[in-house]
Amino acid sequence: MVDPYKRDRPAREPRGSWFREIRRRIMSRLLTFVLMWAVILLGVALVWFAFSPQAQAATQGALAPGDRVPNFLLLDHQGDAHELYYHTHVDAVVLMVQGNGCPIVRHALPRLQELQQQYAEQGVAFLLINSNPQDDRARVQAEAREFGIEIPVLLDDAQLVGQAMGFERTAEVFVIDTDGWRLRYRGALDDRVSYETQRPQAVNHYLVDALDAMLAGDPIARQQTEAEGCLVHFPKRELAPEDISYAEHIGPLIADNCVACHRPGGIGPFAFDDYRMVHGFAPMIREVVMTRRMPPWQADPHYGAFEEDNSLSRSEKQMLVDWIQAGARRGEGEDPLPAAVAQEWPEWPLGEPDLIVELPPFDVPATGVIAYQHPRVANPLDEDVWIRAVDFIPGDRAVVHHIIATLTGQEGQFGRLGILGDGLGGYVPGAQPVVFPENTGVFLRKNAEFLLQMHYTTSGRATTDVTRMGLYFADEPPQHELQSMTLLDPRIRIPAGERAHTESVRRTFQRDALIYNLLPHAHFRGRASEFRLITPDGNEEVLLSVPHYDFNWQHTYNLVEPKFVPAGSTIVHSTTWDNSPQNRANPDPDVEVRWGLQSWDEMLFGSIRYRYVDDPAEAGPELAREH
Repeated sequence: MVDPYKRDRPAREPRGSWFREIRRRIMSRLLTFVLMWAVILLGVALVWFAFSPQAQAATQGALAPGDRVPNFLLLDHQGDAHELYYHTHVDAVVLMVQGNGCPIVRHALPRLQELQQQYAEQGVAFLLINSNPQDDRARVQAEAREFGIEIPVLLDDAQLVGQAMGFERTAEVFVIDTDGWRLRYRGALDDRVSYETQRPQAVNHYLVDALDAMLAGDPIARQQTEAEGCLVHFPKRELAPEDISYAEHIGPLIADNCVACHRPGGIGPFAFDDYRMVHGFAPMIREVVMTRRMPPWQADPHYGAFEEDNSLSRSEKQMLVDWIQAGARRGEGEDPLPAAVAQEWPEWPLGEPDLIVELPPFDVPATGVIAYQHPRVANPLDEDVWIRAVDFIPGDRAVVHHIIATLTGQEGQFGRLGILGDGLGGYVPGAQPVVFPENTGVFLRKNAEFLLQMHYTTSGRATTDVTRMGLYFADEPPQHELQSMTLLDPRIRIPAGERAHTESVRRTFQRDALIYNLLPHAHFRGRASEFRLITPDGNEEVLLSVPHYDFNWQHTYNLVEPKFVPAGSTIVHSTTWDNSPQNRANPDPDVEVRWGLQSWDEMLFGSIRYRYVDDPAEAGPELAREH
């Protein structure tokens, strides 16, 4: 039977024939088209991202919720110091990025200050921070006055904090949990204010929601939102991180600013004797720079200019931190540190003294608290001399915290307040020899006694200290005798638990004078110190402000240019103490603290070195005409 549907057809081509070839070609061209556009879009995205604020934040290590916020210490627009990790007395710190002239910040601040009052009793601290390169202290002060800003504005002048946290725009808010210092929220305050628009009321209260959830122990629903504000400009550094050379830039910076202490035989606990030491301590170097622990210099740069200022400049801090964050690479070039530490470090930097006074040996135990020692040493000279310089060499630098040396004759004595006779000089770790100003000196009578106050601290091992004092004599009697003024008040009362208790004392100059240096002194609870000059016409000037006083580094601040003080002027010396548990050096925050010699007691004590001015021309042309 013939099948009617069966026809004679040519044989079918096998699989992989012309049909398969056409499909393969179509898919190949489609894939090529897709890949081409993917590459184009990726390139566009990379170019956009490279110039976006997000790219800046990414390259700067922008913090995300859950990340640990590194510690830092900054001065605010009033000159007060604020350390982030100090705020252990609250549950959260709210940080908003402020910038002068930003409309969104200005519109958001009233609401932020309302929240500051609302959450004050719930354990939340509020701070503003300004990382704008164009906003200095004077401009921020003016902005604060005009817009009623009551929250401290921290000045991140080197942009190190903004870089570390990845600031993108002003008005961005950060919520930091003080339990572990973790970032819990970053983003907008709320959605009321936008670019050129404002709602009567916010619909979403992002910051309030985050705080309420965190304080209640609940998860934060929205940990990050997009903040609207003015872009924070991080200008290109003088040197890009990849262009910073250890041999050319970092090594010399360490040699100039660190090796004097961090060298074999120096007071530093280790020596920066080569690159390996710097590389190994690189994270620690970054931390102490961010918290201003090193180099040890506490004077506010906004007031006065002082000799031996070993603080780092803004560009030096930026360069050092950028180099560390880029990996602290060695690179090419000779290491400058071996030669720096190998240079001659003479025992007496000023040369052999005219007289070396050896103090009585003192045995220092391995542990425990040592009462202040007050050795007396008779002057071995049989003639009167003028002293032009003084230096001290502790027998064991690890246990000598400080020395105060003075002279007494028939009228001088060591009093119950711990005050010595005529000031001679002193020693603290890192101090340079005391060289008196040109044409001045201290008169040493042949029948005088040297009186010393020795403060020893234990170091974990028993030792015997034999300190030597070197005196340098003037060839001729100087034109002017150097005078000392002490400002103190033994009636101080520092309440228990008080975080910022301030008291002041004042003295008046009866004659025209030139001030050469100022010395603030307090103990473990010292937080800040200031010397303020009030002239007879009522003008006030801050001569020295130490907003973050450190008992471990008690500097004498020598003015680059002596300050003329007309007769009738008053010097006001103020000290602020921190007797709270947040002060980690506080021996006992539960007691009222009074005057005393020991470190667990306190002092309101300041010293000024000056000389009298008899010739009005020494005051300068302008002031001379007034005389």
